[in-house]
Formats: sequence, structure tokens, C-alpha cells
Amino acid sequence: MKPVYRIIFHSQGKIYQLHAAQVSQGAMYAFVEIEDIMFDQQTELVVDPSEERLKDEFDGVTKTYVPMHSVIRIDEVSKQGSNKIVDADSGGNITPFPVSMPPKTDNN
Repeated sequence: MKPVYRIIFHSQGKIYQLHAAQVSQGAMYAFVEIEDIMFDQQTELVVDPSEERLKDEFDGVTKTYVPMHSVIRIDEVSKQGSNKIVDADSGGNITPFPVSMPPKTDNN
């Protein structure tokens, strides 16, 4: 059985959850390489608009590179779940990593 990875990362004010067959550090320094993104096979009449948005966004993409500092979590899971996008400020329990501000200097 091939491993399935669940990758959660933030980008442009949104939290992405993807499932993929391959995840690695990649050839580009400080980026996580995500390959073979998996999508649910729609066998039901109900269509998830969030998953459809992801299908459109990643249509034709063979690999995507996510900056390491944007990755919240990577899990190896037993089976594929649903992919989704949610607003980062939707009141969830995920907080982006704090960014340090340069020290303030006095210009006296």
C-alpha cells in the first residue's frame, strides 16, 4: 500500500489541506515539494465547492513547492481524506507562525 500524506499549510490568508502521494524537501532550498496531489473521485451527486476550487487551482500542476515556513503540519495517514481551503481567520485553532519585527531604533 502506497503512503498517503496530508499536508496543511497557509497561503495568502487561507489554510490549505491537501493529500498527496509524495512529499519531500525538494531541490529548491527551504521549500517542501508536493507531488501527485490526490482528489476524491466524485461518485456522489454532492460536490464539495472547496475541493472543486482546489481542483481548478492545481489543474495541470505536476509538482508544487510550498515554503517551509508556511507548512503547519505533514502527516502520513492510512487513507485519503478530503482536500479543502478555509479562511485563516475563521476562528479555527490554527495560528500562523509569528513573524519577528526588527527592533525599533531611535533616530535622535
